[in-house]
Amino acid sequence: MSDEAMKEKMEKLEEIITEHKDQKGSLIPVLHETQELFGYIPEEAQRIISEKLNIPMAEIFGVATFYSRFTLNPRGENTIRVCLGTACYVKNAQGVLDKLEEELKVTSGSTTQDRKFTLEATRCLGCCGLAPVMMINEDVYGKLVPEDIPKILKDY
Repeated sequence: MSDEAMKEKMEKLEEIITEHKDQKGSLIPVLHETQELFGYIPEEAQRIISEKLNIPMAEIFGVATFYSRFTLNPRGENTIRVCLGTACYVKNAQGVLDKLEEELKVTSGSTTQDRKFTLEATRCLGCCGLAPVMMINEDVYGKLVPEDIPKILKDY
């Protein structure tokens, strides 16, 4: 990200904080909008939030790590979620996850170097009848076998 783009995002962060500053329970909405702005919650943004909202960094870190929707690491353009719930697991979801890790050259919970994909294992996607299942962004892929993965990834 260029210095100019970062400067613009930091200015927008200041606006977000100002908008929520006097609201009770402002931290979660500020963190949510910060993540929308940056794609994650960078440490520098956490420091600014801490300073402007007078909230200790430890509390911000605690909230940001407690809620699974927040991330402190840059995410990929596309998020892949592989269900490892019981129905999917017994139908070889682990094999699908292993193939994704092999193809993307990352482990679950990581983002590819080109920031194209973030790979996550989840406990349930609510599509048990399609087991094993994964989602890429909002697209659902079911009844998967590891051999399906290269073709699906090419679409992204």
